[in-house]
Amino acid sequence: MSSPTGTPIALDPYVSDLEGERERLHEAGPIARVELPGGVLTWSVTHYQAARELLTDPRLSKNMAHWGAYHRGEISPTWPLLSVIPPTPTNLLGTDGAEHKRLRALTAQAFTPRRVEQLRPRIREITEELLDGLEKKAHEVQDLKSEFSFRLPMSVIGELYGVEEAAHGQLRGLYDKFFSSVTSPEDFVATREALANFYLDLMAKKKANPGDDLTTALLQANENGDSLTDEEVLGTLQIVVAAGHETTVNLLTNTVRALLRHSDQLELLRTGKATWEAAVEESLRWDPPTTNFIFRFATEDITYGDVTIAKGDSVMISYGAIGRDPSHHGENPEVFDITRSAGRHISFGYGPHVCPGAPLARLEAQVALPMLFERFPDMKLAVDDSELVPNPSVIVNSLREFPVVLRP
Repeated sequence: MSSPTGTPIALDPYVSDLEGERERLHEAGPIARVELPGGVLTWSVTHYQAARELLTDPRLSKNMAHWGAYHRGEISPTWPLLSVIPPTPTNLLGTDGAEHKRLRALTAQAFTPRRVEQLRPRIREITEELLDGLEKKAHEVQDLKSEFSFRLPMSVIGELYGVEEAAHGQLRGLYDKFFSSVTSPEDFVATREALANFYLDLMAKKKANPGDDLTTALLQANENGDSLTDEEVLGTLQIVVAAGHETTVNLLTNTVRALLRHSDQLELLRTGKATWEAAVEESLRWDPPTTNFIFRFATEDITYGDVTIAKGDSVMISYGAIGRDPSHHGENPEVFDITRSAGRHISFGYGPHVCPGAPLARLEAQVALPMLFERFPDMKLAVDDSELVPNPSVIVNSLREFPVVLRP
C-alpha cells in the first residue's frame, strides 16, 4: 500500500499509456500517492470498496476552502485543472450537506427518470437525422466523434437548456481547453472568461425572453420560497452543460471503439445473446468516460488502512483504476465482457454527489448505439486502433478524433 514517503505515481498529461496507468494505480491502492501535471500532489482512491466508503465520508468536502496547498500558495492560479474545481461553492460540484441538497433539488429536476424517459422519442429523432447525414459520405473516412458522438448529446443538452445549435461548435472548442491538462496560462484565463460570458449572455437572453427550457426554469426556480442566485445559475449551467455532453460523447465513442475491437462481443449483441444495456454498462466500467475526478478535501486527518490523509490534503477518485478491481468485478477485469455479471460499476460516482445526468447518458447510449450499428453493420476503423490519439486530459477519457468508414 502507498505511504506518504513512497514515490508518487506521475500521471501523464498526454495519456500515452492509459491502460498501464490504470494498472499501476490499482496495484498501488486502495489509496495511492499521485503527482498530477504541474507537480501537484494528491491522493488517489483506486479500489472499489475504498471509493464507496470515502465517497460517503463527511470528512471529505467538495469545498476548496479546505484545500491546504492552494491556500498556502503552492498551486498556480492558472493551473489547468483548476478549471473543473469551483472557486466558490455555488454549484453541485463545490457544495456539501444541506447546501448541496438544496442546489440538487433545484437543478436535478431535469433528470428524473420520468422526464428523461420522455426524451426518448426526441433522442431517436436526432439520432436518425445524424445517421442520415453520415449516410451521405458512408464510403469515405469520417470522424465519428465530431459527426455523431458529439452532435447527439450536445443537441440534447442544448435543447434542454436553450443553447442554440450555432453555438455548439464554440462550446466544443472551449470545453476541450476546459478539460485539458496542458492548457497554457493565457488560454486558461481566456477559456474561463469566455465560458462565463457565454452563459451570462444566455441568462440575459432568457431573462428578457423566457422560454420553455431549463435555463429559464433555473432562473425562475422556486422551492418553498427559495431560489437560485445569478451566480448559482451561472455555476450550474457551466457544470451541467459540460457534464451533460462530455460524459456522453466519451461513452458513445468508447463503446463503439470497444465493440469494433471485440467482434465477438458485437456478435453477441447482433444475435440477441446480450443486451445493449449490458454493453453500455460494461463500457462504463472498462473504459469509463471520466478517468479521474478531482477533488475532495480532508477537513480533518483521515486514516484508511495504513495511509493517513492529512487535514487539507486533496483526494481524487480514479474510476479507470476502480474498474480494474478484481475483488469487485471478478476475474480478468481487464477483459471487455458484456456478459459479465460480477460487480456493478460506480463510474458515475457514488453517494450524495452521484451524477444526476447518469440516466440521460445511459438512455442516449442505449438508443443511439443500436441504431448506429443497425444502419452501418460493417463499420470499420479507418486507422489501426493503436493510432488513435487521446485528448491531453487526466480527467476525461476522450479521443481527439475517431475516424471510421461506415460502408467499407
